[in-house]
Amino acid sequence: MKQRRYLFEQDEHAQLRAEMRKFARNAIAPHAHEWEEAGIFPRALYAEAAEAGMLGLGYPEALGGSGGDFSHVLVAAEEIVLEGKSVGTCVGLGSHGIALPPIVNFGSDAQKERFVRPVLEGKKIAALGITEPGGGSDVAGLRTKAVRDGDHYVVNGSKTFITSGTRADFVTTAVRTGGEGHGGISLLVIEADTPGFSVGKKLAKTGWWASDTAELVFEDCRVPVANLIGQENAGFVAIMMNFVSERLMLAAQCVAIAELAYRETVAYARERRAFGKTLTGFQVTRHKLAEMSTRIAAARALTGECVARSLAGENDAGLAAMAKNTATDACSWVCDQAVQIHGGYGYMREYVVERLYRDARLYPIGGGTREIMNEIIAKTESY
Repeated sequence: MKQRRYLFEQDEHAQLRAEMRKFARNAIAPHAHEWEEAGIFPRALYAEAAEAGMLGLGYPEALGGSGGDFSHVLVAAEEIVLEGKSVGTCVGLGSHGIALPPIVNFGSDAQKERFVRPVLEGKKIAALGITEPGGGSDVAGLRTKAVRDGDHYVVNGSKTFITSGTRADFVTTAVRTGGEGHGGISLLVIEADTPGFSVGKKLAKTGWWASDTAELVFEDCRVPVANLIGQENAGFVAIMMNFVSERLMLAAQCVAIAELAYRETVAYARERRAFGKTLTGFQVTRHKLAEMSTRIAAARALTGECVARSLAGENDAGLAAMAKNTATDACSWVCDQAVQIHGGYGYMREYVVERLYRDARLYPIGGGTREIMNEIIAKTESY
């Protein structure tokens, strides 16, 4: 196999990549299988990730961040997947990546100090609460209500599929403060110790086992108006801005997952013997591996282009949707082929490719379904 390929290979990323690889190999890889089977990783890992500089990537040093831009965030996520070999751990550690941006971009200085800094220091866990049990991808139709009562909002409703939801210290939550549609949505920071806030249940998932996922319930939660992010009824814009970067993150994770599945499969095929020769001695195996590598390269190229445009200030929702669909398709197909080449061993939970096969299934759903992505693409293309 040729030299390993990455989403970003510029010299400016080399030192960070080396540091994140060391962190992943030492702090995650030795425990990956154990944490996946347990369905959670230790809370102490957040502090270790903060010490390694991972949590603060992409955030200004003035807020306790490590600096850098979105490309540095993706480099870290790539190494956590490739070297840590636990997608669930990567996703759980990175839940602040979708919970904090609205506060950083639209919040007050007091909110940034109170909520952002402790998370980047590994002292608190942040989650994002958008999806509702009856809503799915229909963000504009959310029903969780927040009614103004003096200096507080009284919140009632529920959220589901919330990453890090079982132990988050606060949730950046989309609520309805106005009329129907996207114009009546606001963002509130709801702290976990708020009376009336509860974890309905921890959800059992097909994949991402090491990442806790929860259903959250709000019953007459009194949330200070001071926890409103930005202007009332202006939350939809912040949510949409969040979606572009989230989808690019998911696309980048797919590239890393597919690359890991490919590496694991090449290593296995080189050693596994059948009918007197290794699996790589068979043309059918070589051609499958060639197709896997090709699809990964295509997904990597489109995702890289989209990220580069985003860093240049071009937040193209349609292109991000294309990247997500291309990367999720490649990831799903590559992981399926990885299991097939492994044969019966690919169906065993002790093998990494079995886990990756399950993990991959979420990506055409999470962050907006494949069908929603196609609708976004259609709108941007003006069909």
